[in-house]
Amino acid sequence: MADFVDADLSGALFERVDLRSARFERVRLNGARLRNVDLTDARLHGADLSRVVMRGVDLVDADIHGDVVNLRINDVDVAPLITAELDRRHPERAKMRPTTPAGFREGWDVVERLWAGTVERARRLPPEQLHESVDGEWSFIETLRHLVFATDAWIRRGMLGDPAPWDPLDLPWDGMPEVEGVPRDRDVRPSLDTVLALRRDRMATVRQVVDGLTDESLAGRTTPVDAPGWPRPNSYPVLGCLRTILDEEWEHRLYAERDLAVLAAR
Repeated sequence: MADFVDADLSGALFERVDLRSARFERVRLNGARLRNVDLTDARLHGADLSRVVMRGVDLVDADIHGDVVNLRINDVDVAPLITAELDRRHPERAKMRPTTPAGFREGWDVVERLWAGTVERARRLPPEQLHESVDGEWSFIETLRHLVFATDAWIRRGMLGDPAPWDPLDLPWDGMPEVEGVPRDRDVRPSLDTVLALRRDRMATVRQVVDGLTDESLAGRTTPVDAPGWPRPNSYPVLGCLRTILDEEWEHRLYAERDLAVLAAR
C-alpha cells in the first residue's frame, strides 16, 4: 500500500462531487463502486481493470489499448476477435508467440529487422524531436531506454543472474514502485547514438541467449537472484521471460512508429 497512497480513504463516499479534470496518481480503487458517473473524455494510463464489471455503459468513440484477455462485451468474448484482427494486420505478429527454440530465433530475427527500419526512420527527424512526447507518451529516446531496461531485467538479471545489470540510462515503466538500485532518470537527454550503443549491446545479449536455447533450457525455470531489483527474487519460466521481451519489443516498436508519423507531420 505504501507504494500507492499516503492517506487511507478506503470506504469513503464521494456523492454529488465535481471532480472534472481531477488527476489520480498511484491511487488504489480496488473494489470501488461507480454508479451514475460521467467519464466522458477521461484518460486512463497504466490502469489495472482486471475483473471490472460494467453495466449500462455507453462505450462510444472509445480507444482502448493493452492486454485484452477474457473480455466479454454484450456477452461476446472479443479477445480472440482482436487477436485475429491484429494478426491479420501484422502477419509477423504471430511469430511473437513462439514455443520452440527455433521459433524464438525466428521471432528475434523479425525484431532485429523491424527495429532497424524504425531506427532509420527516426534518423530522418531532427535530433531534438526524438526527445518529444506525443500525446503524453514516451519519446522515441525514452522508448529505447525502456527496452534496455526490459532486457536488463528479464534477460541479464532474470535469466543470466546478474543481480544489478542496470545502466544509468535504464528507464522502468512509470508505474513501477521505487526499487533500490534501479535507475529512473526522466530528465537526462542522451543522444540517439548513445542509446543505440546500449541497445546494440543488449540486443546482442538476447541474440546469444536465443541462439543457445535448447528444448530443455526453454522448458526450465530461472534461478532466483538474491538481491533487490526487478524482477523480484523469484524463479520464473524461461519461456515467460523470453516472451516478455518479444512482447515489449513488438508493442513498443508499434508505439514508436505511430509517434514518429506524428512527429514527421509537425
